[in-house]
Amino acid sequence: MASQKNRTSKSVEKERNEETIINEEVNEETNINQQVEENQQNFIVETYTSFDNMEISEDILRGIYAYGFEKPSAIQGKAIVPIIKGYDTIAQAQSGTGKTGTFAIAGLQLTNFNLLEPQILVIAPTRELATQISGVFSAIGEYCKVKTVTCIGGVNARLDEDALRSGRHVVVGTPGRIFHMINKGVFKLDSIKQLIIDEADVMLEKGFKEQLYEIFNLGFPKTMKIALFSATLTQDTYDIAHKFMKNYVNIAVDKEKVNLEGILQYKIVMQKDEHKFPTLIDLYKFISIKQAIIYCNNKNRVISLASELNELKLSMTFMHGDMDQVERNKIMKEFRDGKYRILISTDLLARGIDIQQVSLVINYDIPLSRENYMHRIGRTGRYGRKGIALNFVTDRDTAQISEIEETYKLTIHELPADIENLFNV
Repeated sequence: MASQKNRTSKSVEKERNEETIINEEVNEETNINQQVEENQQNFIVETYTSFDNMEISEDILRGIYAYGFEKPSAIQGKAIVPIIKGYDTIAQAQSGTGKTGTFAIAGLQLTNFNLLEPQILVIAPTRELATQISGVFSAIGEYCKVKTVTCIGGVNARLDEDALRSGRHVVVGTPGRIFHMINKGVFKLDSIKQLIIDEADVMLEKGFKEQLYEIFNLGFPKTMKIALFSATLTQDTYDIAHKFMKNYVNIAVDKEKVNLEGILQYKIVMQKDEHKFPTLIDLYKFISIKQAIIYCNNKNRVISLASELNELKLSMTFMHGDMDQVERNKIMKEFRDGKYRILISTDLLARGIDIQQVSLVINYDIPLSRENYMHRIGRTGRYGRKGIALNFVTDRDTAQISEIEETYKLTIHELPADIENLFNV
């Protein structure tokens, strides 16, 4: 009897705990919604379908089109103009939606290029992402002669100091190095117009919340505006918004719309990994493609595949994360200019590669992360063009490809027999 009472007591206690957890979750959601209502700017967000209608300067427009953008993505069409018009902005968008281009274009438009002082600051959670963002600013701002500096750990701090002292328009970096440069007095904040926090949810997950708060309190101009980009909007995200932003514009892009429209997805099923290379060579005998990107899961795979293709005298180049930025920029420029038909890459470069001639992406290795699948296939079918994503699936990849299909509610069919007509893109 006593044991039955104990079990009953424990059961009741468990139900109470579960109810408490549910109530806490509801209260958190209610608090977030209240904060949105209290702080959200009463601003009608328009959707722009052309960069030409955004009142962007000719030099920046030239950079946009030279970079490979043809028309705004969903997030670009909604978020560029509010930032340019001087509103604090929260933009909820997944990676692979063109969000880097969004704040790069807006930031460049806000910059006075006759004033060689930091005016745009972008903070990112990783060195790789910061380096990529800096590259996007430099590429789109080429005709404006924008000067950028990437302040990240692992690089000699004196190089960053020298760059800042000689003058830069845009500063991109990770929280630790940015804080160090400001605290040391090398990075002057007097002319900062726009602060951009990219992947804020990732930043907060990595434990950068206190450091971000410290940076916010280092003495930015009162006129500075903030743009916060995040895949998910958590209580921590809104805590930052509530504390440091006023009357912000809230913009969201549906996850389901990310990188799917205009992309045909197929798979070639094979038993073993050693069947991949002969399959790739057979494929190239039957198809005519302007440019393609082939993704491998690590540096050694990239180098090995590049070596095999080079022996066959195919027009190809390759990139991986161990290359320095100068070498990567050179390779990307050559690929953009059409010097090579094939670019072999690791996942490090799956984001931010926007080249309109790329009509085929081959996942030579199925990505280890489901999210990276979306990043990869998003390099083709850019902005209304038809594109094809082709997956090499071995017996070991069956579970992973099924998870991708389930996660994104899609069906990846086997490559049909009439591939010549299919690849006439």
